[in-house]
Amino acid sequence: MNIYMTTGTYDFLKIKKNKHPNEKIFLMQNPQNTLLLHETSGKTVFASPRRFEIVEGKGELQDRGFVVMNNIPVTEEGRPNLEYQFKNRAGLIEKEPGFIAMRVLRPIKSDTYVILTVWEKESDFDKWTRSQSFKEAHNIEKPKPTSTGHLFSGAPYITKYSMVSKDKE
Repeated sequence: MNIYMTTGTYDFLKIKKNKHPNEKIFLMQNPQNTLLLHETSGKTVFASPRRFEIVEGKGELQDRGFVVMNNIPVTEEGRPNLEYQFKNRAGLIEKEPGFIAMRVLRPIKSDTYVILTVWEKESDFDKWTRSQSFKEAHNIEKPKPTSTGHLFSGAPYITKYSMVSKDKE
């Protein structure tokens, strides 16, 4: 299963989404950006998207919620370590109030993994970041640098969006 992402103007992306009602395409916005996300096992309908393979997924993506993307630049030799950590995580986030879905995304043509989580509302995400389960989930033993380099190739950063529900289009 893959996820494809593309950005553009709200009006253009809304038209693109509406042209493909049978596809799992999600429109989201923040004050700076509008993004369209396509989850599929087939080909994408986007012309030149960023492409990711889903390493792990929980829950069902929906046309609602608050989206948090933790973007993590990873070295080539660090990829197996990062993926191992996520495949062997405690699974505590799924039990949090307001949790909708999560995707761990492996980049195809870049070094930046995306850990995508969707919440009912922003306050649910904020509560989780202050919870005991967040502390436990992020207290994973950090992998030691390999002889050829380190896990991260740059500083991680977070992007946040609100899903545009069908009734708000």
